[in-house]
Amino acid sequence: MSKTKFKKFAPPLEISEHDIIFWIGDLNYRIDLNIEEVKKCIRKSEYKSLIKQDQLYRQLKANSEVFKGFEEGLPNFDPTYKFDAGTDNYDTSEKSRVPAWCDRILWRGPGVKQLRYDSHPQLKVSDHKPVSSLFEIGVRVIDEKRYKRVYEDIMKKLDRLENDYLPQIKIDNTDLIFKDVKFIEPQIKVVTVANIGQIPVEFEFINKLDDPTYCKPWLKVTPCKSVILSGICCEIQIEVYVDKMTAAKLNSGEEKLEDILVLHLSGGKDSFITVGGNYLISTFGSSIEALVQLHGPIREVPVAELIQIEQPGSLSLVDITQDGGRLYMVPKEIWKMVDFLHKHGLDKEELFQQPGRNSEIQIIRDCLDTGKPENISDSLSVHSVAESLLLFLECLAQPVIPFEFYSRCLSTSNNLLLSKQLVSGLPDCHKNTFLYICAFLRELLLYADKNGLEIKFLATMFGECMLRPQKQLFTSASSREAVVKERRSKLREEEAKKAAFMYHFLSHDIELL
Repeated sequence: MSKTKFKKFAPPLEISEHDIIFWIGDLNYRIDLNIEEVKKCIRKSEYKSLIKQDQLYRQLKANSEVFKGFEEGLPNFDPTYKFDAGTDNYDTSEKSRVPAWCDRILWRGPGVKQLRYDSHPQLKVSDHKPVSSLFEIGVRVIDEKRYKRVYEDIMKKLDRLENDYLPQIKIDNTDLIFKDVKFIEPQIKVVTVANIGQIPVEFEFINKLDDPTYCKPWLKVTPCKSVILSGICCEIQIEVYVDKMTAAKLNSGEEKLEDILVLHLSGGKDSFITVGGNYLISTFGSSIEALVQLHGPIREVPVAELIQIEQPGSLSLVDITQDGGRLYMVPKEIWKMVDFLHKHGLDKEELFQQPGRNSEIQIIRDCLDTGKPENISDSLSVHSVAESLLLFLECLAQPVIPFEFYSRCLSTSNNLLLSKQLVSGLPDCHKNTFLYICAFLRELLLYADKNGLEIKFLATMFGECMLRPQKQLFTSASSREAVVKERRSKLREEEAKKAAFMYHFLSHDIELL
């Protein structure tokens, strides 16, 4: 030791020439007991029993040549090694190392009094728990110039060490652009986060201000939190996916493909990842009012005009139709799907029960949105078209039975005459669409001996698609929990009433004035 010097920080004297020396570090001494005995003593805080079997304590007591003249206070805390990183659990790996006081603080010199000797178990970035000590040193005559020089050198060294042990990361891309995002067609980009610091980094994506979640509902981050070891990279998948819950707001312009993700480092700085892009407006998620006015494909209509037509109370966009502003009785997209099922699916078993193929549903979407080909290809599966029809109805910005009529539908569900009167009062495009779909379902039931469909099944399934309540906003976790509990208690009752309402129109060929 008398010949050793620090490589990066060289004090003006040899180490052995200093009056007072502190020896601090992971000395790696162990306890000569089996793991069960050690853990038993830890649970009972019987540190004196453990210290007697501590290898370093024995070396000090024997005044060995290495530690000659050095002292150490008795540790009055749990062994500081080895833990599963990020936890308070002792080693659970296959090696299952015996807990030990590996991290120690020794001193040598006159007038030194140890006031405290502590561990810091709340720090979990390593498999060690750090230790610290507070000393009082007796008053002595010192060389002020040398003291100042040594003090400044030490503070510079500590500043460098502090910076070295702050969490530090490098993100390869903080500005993500998703081009031409389509309904139910995910796009994924990968962001690589590298730990360029000296310690493990714990990160998590956190909420912005009063936002209820860390990202928009059409966005997904995997993983949303993790720990990255020093020198290691973590790949984070950023996925944009527009589904039936988010399509309507993007179609109407109420929502845009824009968000900012806040990547928070435990004990470090926050980083920001911006997400942007453009969404290709689809007939899925549009309103019936808009669809009956569009005679051409929705992709050929300027976005600004589509957003305008989707606004509540907006005037009919006569100038964008191609034949004098005439309105369709029902959206042509619904007609195309129903017409396909009428030609190919009346006698098909498990219709509306067997799922379709995702790839075919995307083809159907493109056909309806672009008008190419003009009609749905006969080669597509009947079940894919059936699922597309259900999805289309579920995505409508306003359901076939508008939100404002929902409660009245439930209250009149046990009365045919009242249900008929309610439908008579619907806006024309909603009334026509409702009656058109019911007429098709009644025809399906004529082939029940072949397709196996039952009126109760169709009433329940299409009741869920065409009668939907307006979603409620929740202001707090407690209020949300109460509302959810209440909704669950009423769910079966509402489902039965919706099915009963539909049953009237599937069991009777009702003519409305």
